[in-house]
Amino acid sequence: MNVKTKKYKLETKTYVRIGMMGVVRKQWWVGLIVLALCSMTFLVPSAWWVIGTLIALVLYLLFWLIQFYGLPQLEQNKFLFERLSYEINSKQILMKLNPRQGMPITWDKIKRARVSGDDITLYLSKVQVIHLPKKIFNTDNERKFVESILRRKGYLKTGEEATTPAKK
Repeated sequence: MNVKTKKYKLETKTYVRIGMMGVVRKQWWVGLIVLALCSMTFLVPSAWWVIGTLIALVLYLLFWLIQFYGLPQLEQNKFLFERLSYEINSKQILMKLNPRQGMPITWDKIKRARVSGDDITLYLSKVQVIHLPKKIFNTDNERKFVESILRRKGYLKTGEEATTPAKK
C-alpha cells in the first residue's frame, strides 16, 4: 500500500516547538546537572551557585533555540519548509514538492519516531524532523497504516517513542 498525503507546510514556529521538546526529552539529564550544581549552595553557601547554574541553563537553551531558528534559514534545508506532499510505503518516504520533484528518504535514515494525539513526528537527527499532522492523511486507515509501518520497523513500541531499531 502507498499512502499519499495532502500538501502540508511545516511552519517555523511549529518546528521550533517540536525541536525544543525533542531536545528536552532526549537530554533530560541536563536537569539533573542543574539540580546538582544548585545543591552545592548547601555545601558552600553562596548564591553564585544558583545564579551561575541558571545562567548556564539559559545559555544552553538559547544555543538550541538558535539552532532551531537558524536551520530554516539555511539554503539546503529550505526544502523541508516548503509546501510538500508525502508518499509513504514500507520502503521509503517520498517528500514531493510537485509531481516531478521529490526526495526519497529510506527508513534507515529515521533515528526515532513519536506519535502523539495530533501528529506523527519522525526525527532524522536532533534538528531535522518530518512532521506529519493527522489532518494531512486522507483517511484514518492511512494514518493507522503509517503507524503500523513504524511499529513493524521497530520505531514504535507499546509506548509512544522508540529509538532506531537494533541492527541485525
